[in-house]
Amino acid sequence: MSKVALITGASAGIGKELADIMAADGWDLVLVARRKEALKSMKDELSSKYGRKVFTFPIDLTKSGAAVNLNQLLKKNKLTVDALVNNAGFGSNGAFTDLPLKNELEMIDLNIRLLTELTHLLLPQLIASKNGILLNVASTAGFQPGPYMATYYASKAYVLHFTEAIAEETRKTGLKVSALCPGATKTEFFDVANMQNASLAKGKFSPMMSARKVAEIGYRGALKGKVVNISGIFNKILASSVRISPRVVVRKVAAFLNTKK
Repeated sequence: MSKVALITGASAGIGKELADIMAADGWDLVLVARRKEALKSMKDELSSKYGRKVFTFPIDLTKSGAAVNLNQLLKKNKLTVDALVNNAGFGSNGAFTDLPLKNELEMIDLNIRLLTELTHLLLPQLIASKNGILLNVASTAGFQPGPYMATYYASKAYVLHFTEAIAEETRKTGLKVSALCPGATKTEFFDVANMQNASLAKGKFSPMMSARKVAEIGYRGALKGKVVNISGIFNKILASSVRISPRVVVRKVAAFLNTKK
């Protein structure tokens, strides 16, 4: 039987590249995102290019009940998931008190609540598949506090620590659990976060990686069950330096990177 991978946030960036990579490696796909036309285009392309079955569910994953609704759609279509890729997420840039609370709460709903709900709903299937994969897209932001992106950085710390905990809880089941931790990546993220003019977005401090490269690193790491998978040598050095640097220095560097110039 064919393996089935569910990818959230699949219509662009890392999620889109993971869909292409996994289809090429023989996975049937369940692609979830808000943009219906983008998903349809991906379905046509991937099914034609690789001969895989591709299911698309255009859903606003920030809405309450989205995970339950998605699970019902899986059951309706008689789909059992062998790999869950929790990629959907977004960030926002600015002083916390200046950012709309509604937006920050939607970020928490998507980056944290949806990921937690989907993992809880589908984890039994992943374990039962014997060769299951749980790939959560975290970030190097998860290793540190992030002034001017406070909610986003905190949400990625949750994803990282949650993933590590699930990896330990399931280590005897055969499930491969991995947290992909990219640094600055060439995606729509900076436009959505309204931080095109921030030092980080301009690549002044760290080199930008392509979404394709990050996705390749993420998929290879997931297949190996690499629990914490940091993309790129520079990002690995950065994550290590955060652990040994004074917290005040870490905060100030992050604030500099996230400030618009």
